[in-house]
Amino acid sequence: MSVRDNEKSEERVQMMNKAEKFSKLYSELEYCTSAEQKQKIEVMNALTDEMSKREFRSVFTEEIFNKIKKMIEEKKFPTENVVLLLKHVGYCNVLNEFMIDGFDYSSLSERFEKMIVEENLKKKEEKNETLIRDLCECCLLLKDGFSSELISIFKSCYPKAALRKEESEEEQKEVEMALLAFCCIDGYCGIDKKLYLKEIREIIQYHQEHNNMTQLSYQLIWYHLIRGLVCHDFDGKILNELHFAGEAKREIEELKRNVDWKRKEDEREKKTEEELLLERWLDMLCEFLDLCESRIEGFVGVLESIFQIFRAAKVNNRDISELCIYLFKAVAENRAVKIDDLLKSGVADEFMEKLQQSTLDNKITSDRFQFFESLSTRLKEEKKDKMEEVERKAAKRKAFEKMEEEGYEDIIISFHGMFDFLYRKCNSYLSSNIFNYFVFI
Repeated sequence: MSVRDNEKSEERVQMMNKAEKFSKLYSELEYCTSAEQKQKIEVMNALTDEMSKREFRSVFTEEIFNKIKKMIEEKKFPTENVVLLLKHVGYCNVLNEFMIDGFDYSSLSERFEKMIVEENLKKKEEKNETLIRDLCECCLLLKDGFSSELISIFKSCYPKAALRKEESEEEQKEVEMALLAFCCIDGYCGIDKKLYLKEIREIIQYHQEHNNMTQLSYQLIWYHLIRGLVCHDFDGKILNELHFAGEAKREIEELKRNVDWKRKEDEREKKTEEELLLERWLDMLCEFLDLCESRIEGFVGVLESIFQIFRAAKVNNRDISELCIYLFKAVAENRAVKIDDLLKSGVADEFMEKLQQSTLDNKITSDRFQFFESLSTRLKEEKKDKMEEVERKAAKRKAFEKMEEEGYEDIIISFHGMFDFLYRKCNSYLSSNIFNYFVFI
């Protein structure tokens, strides 16, 4: 090949998009040694990190997974290298919520599941624990739905895969992948309660002292703790001992500082790492509020931080804005969060202000009415505890004065005729009893 032809060839490669470059490198793997494959896979993994959803889904089809299975059978692709590639592909798939289904229907999926079961049946001294763990993580990150036998194996691998304290960059990445993979198990109730109460607490405390985890791993370990507690008689004391509210507030505020809130929706072909991680925190807090009624110390600080995120996101970041709104509705319904804390956060003021604007879409209207109906319901409920009853009455007085000052009653009445329409349009319940939305002293 002449120098000019070589230059043209390199130029064509440069002009390829990331998906095309990945496919070109993949087509060369079967002609490489194991060491050469690892070098190419490093480049392929870097390309995978940068792919948009469209590019990612165009590459990782049923066909490519079937080809990988064929290469394994022809001994052209060592399992070690396959895992190196597919764990990273799965990591990107779950983290970015790309939701590919090519692996589900591929012959490679069946082969992996068979390998896991067969390896797990071997005697302890013959069993390859690392291989089982790696194949489990690949399956969890790339596939939906498993047999009860496989789920049992996944759960047995969990503590060995996810609960490590290594601080090297490579080990941190492995921990990230393991934690992310085991978030995909449907239900944590089969995992030993003692694991959550002892080992995960130790990992969180160790990080708080040594700062040895990535931001994603730290968020994920909290997620695992909360999901585990939900399945095992939730005890808010554990979260208070680990300073959950303060840690969540700090992590959320750091992410808020690093998000580009001026980026327009049409400029956001792919979410940034900070946006994705912030969404994961909001998702986790929504799940926590939906399922748990244990009072958490200092939670008002978390609410105030999320309210600031909502204000920053409401113009250009619809996904984060809607997550904040859902979280506020969950807060209004959760009896573990004090009404006074909710009022201090500024959410109620913001929602009332929004309802007075002339341009409202149906979902915004419905969301805010649901928030105020939940708030009113809680303010009307009498408390048996004398101190709590005093607090409720004080909060009720404060809410009443604010609602009266802002003309809240007139706003509700003006929308009353739309409740049935909003129910049908937004698929969310709105009470037709207008008095449910008012607070009476």
